[in-house]
Amino acid sequence: MEYTKEFFEKVFSTQRMARYFDRYPSDPSRTILHYQCNILLSESMYTSLSILEVSLRNALSRELREMTGREDWYAVFAGTPELRKLTPYITTAIQHISNRREDATPSKIIAELTLGFWVSLLNSEYESVLWKHLRKAFPYMPKRIRQRRNVSAPLNRFRNFRNRVFHNEAICWNITHVRKIHDEIIQMLGWINKDIPGWMTPIDKFPGVSDEISCMLGWE
Repeated sequence: MEYTKEFFEKVFSTQRMARYFDRYPSDPSRTILHYQCNILLSESMYTSLSILEVSLRNALSRELREMTGREDWYAVFAGTPELRKLTPYITTAIQHISNRREDATPSKIIAELTLGFWVSLLNSEYESVLWKHLRKAFPYMPKRIRQRRNVSAPLNRFRNFRNRVFHNEAICWNITHVRKIHDEIIQMLGWINKDIPGWMTPIDKFPGVSDEISCMLGWE
C-alpha cells in the first residue's frame, strides 16, 4: 500500500501533519520519514523521563515524610496557609482512586499525584516553607549551585517536554536541543542518586536513536 499525504492527514489529522508537509512541500516521502522519526525519538525519551518522574516523586516524598513525621504528609497542607493552594492536587488524586473503587492509602495517593504537583513543590512561592527540607532530595547536587531555582527551572522544562512527548506532539526539529534536555535529565537523576545514570545506561535507547535519526534526516 502507498501511504499518501491524504492517508496521514486522515489518520493523524491535517492540523498535526501540516507542520511536516509545510517543511517538505515537494517531498511527501521525506515528510512521512520525519513524522516517523518524531515517534521514534519520543519513544526513546520514555526511559529517562519515566525514571526521572518516579525518582523525583520518591525523593521528595521521603523528605516530606521526614519533615512532617507522618506517612500522609500531604494531610498537613490544608492546615498550612502557605501550602493550601496545593490541596486540589491531593483532592483530585483521592477522587481518581475512589473512582477506581480502591482504598486511598498514602502510598496510592502519593503515586497518583501528577508530575505537575511534584514540580510545583519547588516553585518560589513555597521556598520559605519547603526548600530547606526538599533540598535534601538532591544530595549529590554540588553545594555551590544547590539553590531552589537551579532545580525548579530545569524540572519545569522537563515537565513541559514530557507533556509534549506523552501527548504525541512534535519534538523532532532540533536534535541538539533534545540531546541537551536528555543530558540535563541524566544530570538531575545523578543529583538525586549518583548511581542512577550508570544503572539506566544499558536500557536507555536515546543516544543510539538520536544518532540514527540524525543520519536518516541528514542532520549530521
